[in-house]
Amino acid sequence: MSRILIVLTLLLSFSLSGCAQRNSGQVREQVSKYQRLMALIDAFYVDTVNMQKLTEDAIIKVLSDLDPHSVYISKDELEEMNEPLEGGFFGIGIQFTLLRDTLMVVAVVPGGPSEKVGLKAGDRILTVDGENIAGMKLTNTGVRKRLKGEKGTPVEVGVFRGGNMMSFRIIRDKIPLYSLDASYMLDRTTGYIKVSRFAATTTEEFNKALATLKGEGMKDVIIDLQGNSGGFMEAAISMCNNFLSEGKMIVYTEGLNSGRREEYATSGGLLLSGRVVVLIDGNSASASEIVAGAIQDWDRGLIVGRRSFGKGLVQRQLPLTDGTMIRLTTAHYYTPSGRNIQKPYDKGEDSYRAELYNRYSNGELLNADSITVNDSLKFKTLVLKRSVYGGGGIIPDVFVPLDTTKNFLYYNRLIGKNIVNEYIVNYVDKNRDELKKQYPDFKKFNKEFEVTDAMVDEIVAIGEKAGIAKDEKLLLPIVPTMKLQIKAMIARDMWDMNEMYQILNVENEILQRGYKTLKDGEYETQL
Repeated sequence: MSRILIVLTLLLSFSLSGCAQRNSGQVREQVSKYQRLMALIDAFYVDTVNMQKLTEDAIIKVLSDLDPHSVYISKDELEEMNEPLEGGFFGIGIQFTLLRDTLMVVAVVPGGPSEKVGLKAGDRILTVDGENIAGMKLTNTGVRKRLKGEKGTPVEVGVFRGGNMMSFRIIRDKIPLYSLDASYMLDRTTGYIKVSRFAATTTEEFNKALATLKGEGMKDVIIDLQGNSGGFMEAAISMCNNFLSEGKMIVYTEGLNSGRREEYATSGGLLLSGRVVVLIDGNSASASEIVAGAIQDWDRGLIVGRRSFGKGLVQRQLPLTDGTMIRLTTAHYYTPSGRNIQKPYDKGEDSYRAELYNRYSNGELLNADSITVNDSLKFKTLVLKRSVYGGGGIIPDVFVPLDTTKNFLYYNRLIGKNIVNEYIVNYVDKNRDELKKQYPDFKKFNKEFEVTDAMVDEIVAIGEKAGIAKDEKLLLPIVPTMKLQIKAMIARDMWDMNEMYQILNVENEILQRGYKTLKDGEYETQL
């Protein structure tokens, strides 16, 4: 039991010897109280007790009472939570799917371990280190557990290809996780960059994309942060540095125990002139809001879309004694004008999480006038003195209402049952050679390939066999969108995410509205 007490002691009095504490006496008193409680339970409780679980439950409860973003991270969760931010893991370098209980390679990472030994898209991996994994009701987690491992360690895979079994010995290596999903030219002078997260590799990826697009003639850029829930603050600061001149504040943070820390743009920005449009929605949070807030406060570009999530808290990851971690909120962050855009969380976590969904019922997603603002939290932008607000996300300069004319309930049922994805995997697997022959490059595919009515009918029929009744009323209005998404996913499996987004963005309403501001004079009218 002593180890458990040490864990909680660390949580309650983290680094007493190394940190100045406001209430060190109270902390020691409460630690002693909890130790006494655990000793009494151990000595007198009627049944056997899992002391580790009791302590972890207490830690989780303590943190949840602080704010919605302070959390406990177990050993099992730690690696999985850190991977997307650290920008990579060690494995064999494949994208895979489980097709009829068989592990199938969808794509190999260029330059990765699997490509080096000759694995190909369409290969079926039947054994891993001699263990049969076909028909074993394998899960995605089970696949990753078998294929991931330490750098430099070997794994033997048995592959079925073209009617023959083959064996490959693959040496695990660093597999990158990219934070940029797409970057390409929308027209001769307008670039587009889709950023999915702010990770350790984001600065390098983003700067490379900016430089490449500038080399292709880019004068203006649209940065797509829709759905980007944040990540490393440093990556957001670095992104802003490309657009703001030296000496302009990007963000500042302040907490009771952390003091005030200010971050400023330095020299060397890659796009200090030219127009900037930032796309946001209700799932754009944290580091995304730092970027949107800095661009908006300095009147450096237009923010287009819908109100962002509203997370203005900074977390630090702090270790406990047994290899677990806590992610603890240590400061608020503020935009250059002084805005704290953290939305309220005083009514509990359930209410905090539900706020995003309540925006539909209160009409905010349909009409900008329904966005509630607090005049006591009104600020002015730093150049043009436009009104902006704190207290709950970044309100866009150009509002794009949610399209409610289409009902995707039936289509979502097909997606939820994996009908659509499995059909696409089968389709590409069956037709890959012919597709590559007919469409040797994406440009030709994008221009000429069409998803037919027969393909849609096949998906509907497969859905019926899986228990999803055909709903003609809901199906007909969304067939064009359904075809577009199917085409995009086929392109993804044949090429990459960049090509997928070039197709999907035809119906990206927030992107199309942002692009329109650059072409119809609205950008200049507002700025």
